[in-house]
Amino acid sequence: MVALGSGLFSACSNTPPRNTANGCALFDEKDDWYEYARDSYEKWGIPIHVQLAIIYQESRFYHDARPPRAQLLGFIPWFRPTSAYGYGQVKDSTWDWYRKATGNRWADRDDFEDVVDFIGWYGYQSHRRLGISRQDAYNQYLAYHEGHGGWKRKTYRRKPWLLKVAR
Repeated sequence: MVALGSGLFSACSNTPPRNTANGCALFDEKDDWYEYARDSYEKWGIPIHVQLAIIYQESRFYHDARPPRAQLLGFIPWFRPTSAYGYGQVKDSTWDWYRKATGNRWADRDDFEDVVDFIGWYGYQSHRRLGISRQDAYNQYLAYHEGHGGWKRKTYRRKPWLLKVAR
């Protein structure tokens, strides 16, 4: 009985895939993820490799990722710098915009299906509003990380580390 219970629990766990550097291995391990990413691609036109690259960079595929807390006096855990959360490290206000715009009221930032749909939707918004090609992973990521306003103001130019990561 204990083995059955632990087997069921592990089947429901949200552990990151073992091999995040290989999309085929990732999809072999996480059965439904390819279908979810493909659905997002068909709906919004953002290629699967762009979706995966964003998730990899933002959370390394940890469903409950958050930015590290600041420290008070160098050792006391303090507030987090942003409300970013989940696979896509999406801030509260941006997630609310997505849910309202798509009618997907029950979407969760720690649900892979919802996050790849969000990334597709956000990439489509970047294409529509900023003229970024849906296939341009570099500028799609810069717009994702900096927000549409930041991308327009080219705030990424002051962040050499971000330019390197986006490549």
